[in-house]
This record gives sequence, structure tokens and C-alpha cells, in this order.
Amino acid sequence: MIGALLLSGTSCAAGHLLSMKTPLPMSLLALAISVGGAAARELRSEAINGASIAALGAEMPSSTDPDPAIVRLQVLLDRAGASPGVIDGLSGENVNKAVAGFEAMNKLPVDGRVDPEVVSRLEGNAPIVESYVVLAEDAKGLVDRIPEDYGEKAKMQSLGYTSVAEKLSERFHMGIDLVSALNPASQFAPGDTVWVVNPGVPREGKVKRIEADKKTGQVLAYADNGSLLAVYPATIGSEDNPAPSGKHKVKGVARMPVYRYDPKRNFKQGKNNKVLTIPKGPNGPVGTVWIDLTEPTYGIHGTPEPKFIDKVGSHGCVRLTNWDAEELAGMVKPGVLVDFVNRSAATPK
Repeated sequence: MIGALLLSGTSCAAGHLLSMKTPLPMSLLALAISVGGAAARELRSEAINGASIAALGAEMPSSTDPDPAIVRLQVLLDRAGASPGVIDGLSGENVNKAVAGFEAMNKLPVDGRVDPEVVSRLEGNAPIVESYVVLAEDAKGLVDRIPEDYGEKAKMQSLGYTSVAEKLSERFHMGIDLVSALNPASQFAPGDTVWVVNPGVPREGKVKRIEADKKTGQVLAYADNGSLLAVYPATIGSEDNPAPSGKHKVKGVARMPVYRYDPKRNFKQGKNNKVLTIPKGPNGPVGTVWIDLTEPTYGIHGTPEPKFIDKVGSHGCVRLTNWDAEELAGMVKPGVLVDFVNRSAATPK
């Protein structure tokens, strides 16, 4: 494995991410508001624990506030290995793709609908929302802010979380708005009891082959026997900076990587014309993990902005939430095949 090292000359780091501090085109502004805008209304833990995913039916409700049944569905899918990305209680393509992924994993007809068979296989008695006592450790390693400019990033010691709430949101795979909705009065101080969802333990197994499906925006991980181990929503390149094609292999894994920005090899970020070393951290350009590919400068990696997965393009690489990238990294070794395809729906080959 590569270990914790400096990533040099990657083509797809975080210059692809659009900050809310940067003026946005109107279409992206509307997107940003819909996925990270005003704080959601208060949501009770018992509403989620008592919700019925069967009531969702074929057409999931659309709302700007978290829906208890959708939160429940997202958590159950996450536990089953069909990641919805960020658990936020909102309907959308990533939820539909996760349902389709679950159907494929269980050899059901793939249509992305929450039908009775999907409900019966997903549901269980374990609570969805549980209490958590904030630890003193949770308040350590925080930073005041994450600057947009790479030159300013390079001056920092680390690119850590900016709050306890943000740290917990990633640990429990949640959107920050959902964390706030469940804990509207909390200061997230050590000793405070807060409500969080329980997404379950990381998937285990040995991945033999990975498919990066450009058409559906998914990463599919297969075992040696051909079974589908896990499915993740992903950002796979963009129109301006497409991902590679064909078959490649995993070269190694770097956890908490330091990133080397080189404007001559990468994209141009701001007014930065010099090589910069960007420190490690979950809010770093490639998140908490980098899965290096044999195709030079390309990899599968995390992100500082999980809410934008498969909503805003990348500079050619495959971007997952930090927690999904970490889970996948734990199941791969050098030599694992990575096949870039254009297939429709999360259906095994």
C-alpha cells in the first residue's frame, strides 16, 4: 500500500468543487440552495424510528425538509451496502440509485422502486436513530475555517473539520442539516447527548473488480465470485474533464493524503501559479483517502463536500463521500481491476 504520502500531480483534486463563497451560475445556485440551504425544521427521533418505508411507494415525496421515512430508507440501504451517499432525508437520484443497487445485490428486478419485496428485505427491528454523548476527543483537531484559495490552504497545519457537528455528520454519514434538525438546541459540547443515525458497520470482504459507471454515476464493487458487495453514488469526471475509459488497476491506497498542487499538470485554481503542498485532513482536496490507479494522475478518492456527490463534476477522477471511499479502500488491494463503463442501472454484468 502507498500509506500516508504526498500525492503528486493528480488531475482531479478539489479545484472541481464549487464553494458557496464563489459566485455561482443560476442553475448551480439553485442546486446549492436545494442541497445545503436554509436549516431544516426540527425532526424528532421517534418520528424516524417509527416511520414506515412501505408508505413511500413508487414515488417518494419531494420536500426541502427531511422526511422521516426517507431517512429510515437511507439508513437501511446504507446498512445493506447500497450507499445513498449523504443521509439527509431528501428524495433524489442518489436514493433511487441506492434502491436499484440493493435490488441488484439481492437479484431482484432492478427498477429503483420501494416495492413490497424491497421493504421486506430491508426492514428490521434495530433503531435507526440513537443517542450519542459528545466526547472531549470530538472537539479536538478542529479548524476555524477552510479557505477557498489553495495558497491559503497551503499555509494551514491541517484541513480538519470546522465544528463538532460537521465531524459527527461525517462519522454517521449524515447531512449537516439533518444533524441540526435532530438537535436544534444542541451546542455539541463535550458531555452533551445528541441524536444521530446509526448507519451500521463498514462492509467487509475482498473486492475483485470495480466498475465505475459513468452513465449512472455509480461505483460497483464485485467479489471474486461475481456477487455485488457494495454500490456507491459517485462523481465520475465531467464533460470538460472526462474520466478515463477502459480497464485499469488499483495501484495502492493512501490514507489522509497530503496533496501537491501543480498548476502545470493540474487545473488552474485562482491566481496560484506555483507548486503548493496542501495539508492533509477530511476537508482536503481529495478527502480522507486516495485509491491510486495505474492510469497516471487518476484515482478514486473522498471529498470535502459530500452533499455534491454526483451533482457537481470532477476533474476526471472518481469522487465518493469520505466514508464510502474509506469503506471501499478497506476492501481493495493492488491489482484490483477498475473498469470504466457506460452502463444503465446498477445491474451486475
